[in-house]
Amino acid sequence: MSAHPSEKTLDWLEKLISHKTTSMDSNLDLIHQAQDFLKGLGYRCHTVFDDDHGKANLYASIGPDIPGGVILSGHSDVVPVEGQVWQSDPFTTEIRGDKLYGRGSCDMKGFLACLMGKAELFASANLRVPIHIAFTYDEEVGCIGAPRLVEMINDLNCKPAMCIVGEPTSMQVITQHKGKFSGRAHVTGRSGHSSLPGEGVNAVEFAAELIVFLKKLGAKFRDEGPHDNDFVPNHTTVHTGLIQGGTQLNIIPQNCWFDFEYRNLPLHDRAEIRKTIQDYLDNTLIPEMRATYPEVGIEIETVADVAGLATGDDDDVTRLVMELTGANTTGKVSFGTEAGIFAELGDIPTVVCGPGNIEQAHKPDEFIALDQLVRCEVFLDKLVKVISVQGMSTPKR
Repeated sequence: MSAHPSEKTLDWLEKLISHKTTSMDSNLDLIHQAQDFLKGLGYRCHTVFDDDHGKANLYASIGPDIPGGVILSGHSDVVPVEGQVWQSDPFTTEIRGDKLYGRGSCDMKGFLACLMGKAELFASANLRVPIHIAFTYDEEVGCIGAPRLVEMINDLNCKPAMCIVGEPTSMQVITQHKGKFSGRAHVTGRSGHSSLPGEGVNAVEFAAELIVFLKKLGAKFRDEGPHDNDFVPNHTTVHTGLIQGGTQLNIIPQNCWFDFEYRNLPLHDRAEIRKTIQDYLDNTLIPEMRATYPEVGIEIETVADVAGLATGDDDDVTRLVMELTGANTTGKVSFGTEAGIFAELGDIPTVVCGPGNIEQAHKPDEFIALDQLVRCEVFLDKLVKVISVQGMSTPKR
């Protein structure tokens, strides 16, 4: 195995990293550059835009236009660099020793660059089933783009058999990850002078009661389960991260907002967790708030609701990716990915496997080891050989 990735992969990684695709920025320049290249090779391309047409998913297919085949998917967005101290320009690739530095090099433009570097190989191969390359938007802020992409795939006549999401796993095969719900609670109280607390409804205090309830709910999951010791931590977690409320000390606060999340084990129903929280609001906290003033209350806005992943070790996609990587075991991770969306919304069996180490993600001087890119290239070469020779069946139901 070569110790150095191909020039095609490195060239594409330089191009992809040069596009500043944080959630605050459009990804359209990146999408158009990739789409123009793939169309030139004969790929059948679809774009799925957000509401403002400022961002898009890309879905590009090569090979026979038939059911089956594999989606190779990654997100095009990256986290911001503001407030971080870098030794090099974060939007320019720099190789130092055996590492390549740049924002998104690990999470997850390294995988996308490998796909683009192999795009000509995919196009020239005698594929018996299609390969679909998918680029998504706004994964980092709650997997916002992927559901729209999956809805489009569901409307196509040719259903893919499986999906591989190339998040950084050091090319290990991940079959399960936690789901995530993040919500924004808006507590609406009644203002008044702080010397007369009975004349108002203190939004900050009722927000605090809900936060304590969430803390106790997290402790209950920690102590009573469900548990799965293959995850760290081995239970569903609950966390409050941001809060804002009130105007000044001598005024009863009328409004308070806070953001919270729970990250559930994949077999711990996140809808049931949401129902537990809503029951507490409807039956305990809101009636107490409205004892005097019926116009007050609490509303929870869904910011993100991302499915967990629970793919079986005997599923075709798991067996295939284990064969291609040479892995003897599968793993589970606590961070979320778009894999659960493909599996839940699209009914497409999915695993996570990609180059790089998640420990490098989101940090200053983010990097990917060059040998990880090489391992991904070898993986893709093997994939082409397998589906050029034996093909893959349509999805199991």
